[in-house]
Amino acid sequence: MPTEAAAAPALDFAAFLASHAPHQTALVQRYQWQGHSLWLKRAGPAHPAWRYRALAWVSHWLQVPALQPVPNPGGVQAIATEVQRLQTLAACGLRVPAVVAVSKQAFVMRDLGQAGQPVQSLGHALEQAGTAAATLALWQRGLQALAQVHGQGQCLSQAFARNMVLCADGGIGLIDFEDDPAAHLPLPLCQVRDVLCYVHSTAWILARVQALPQAQATWQQALAQWSPPVQQALAATQQRLGLLGKLPRSRRLGRDALRLRMAWTLLAGNNV
Repeated sequence: MPTEAAAAPALDFAAFLASHAPHQTALVQRYQWQGHSLWLKRAGPAHPAWRYRALAWVSHWLQVPALQPVPNPGGVQAIATEVQRLQTLAACGLRVPAVVAVSKQAFVMRDLGQAGQPVQSLGHALEQAGTAAATLALWQRGLQALAQVHGQGQCLSQAFARNMVLCADGGIGLIDFEDDPAAHLPLPLCQVRDVLCYVHSTAWILARVQALPQAQATWQQALAQWSPPVQQALAATQQRLGLLGKLPRSRRLGRDALRLRMAWTLLAGNNV
């Protein structure tokens, strides 16, 4: 009788981690190994606490707790936090890189793209979309990804468009989890932080292609679906940040000021 084909040997990702981590100079590096696209991330230097004091002062002065800085101590603690967060989000059915090997100093995760085909960040795709319709469609996909995360009772870390990626099947993947906002803030405020990060990183692109009015309508529809605690926290945050609406629309104040102005316009529903 014909014998069954021998099963392919299991890949030893732990051995890959042990052999590559000691020689990797970059904090994060991509590898093609045994037909798989992998990322190896190793611990970097610890982050000093003083770097968060300025933002903490601004948060206290404006009385906007959603802007309270979330400590990222760096080093081995950041590795442990990211591994735990990736595993938690994956268990909720959210699309994040799969962790395949872990040590105290480093870990290995799968790339969200296919072998030899790295994924594109949503931020880059938005900047390259060109037309208002294409930009708005991509922006809505990012907003839907946020709603999915929040619907699972979770939050992201830094929900900028650069930390969302377009997968081959059209889905949105999520990356970069070195800190854990929910360990320091109530969940509704964490989810408001997600919204603020996403809008701040995208509103200026929508304005550039004159898609901001359509995005305002989409945002108001989406807002109605968010949980009441998040709606209340966001309304309080918008009230405290009302001065942003008084920023002039001139580019002479610099790119950052203009981005803040566009983010406020999108959330508040004001006309540009």
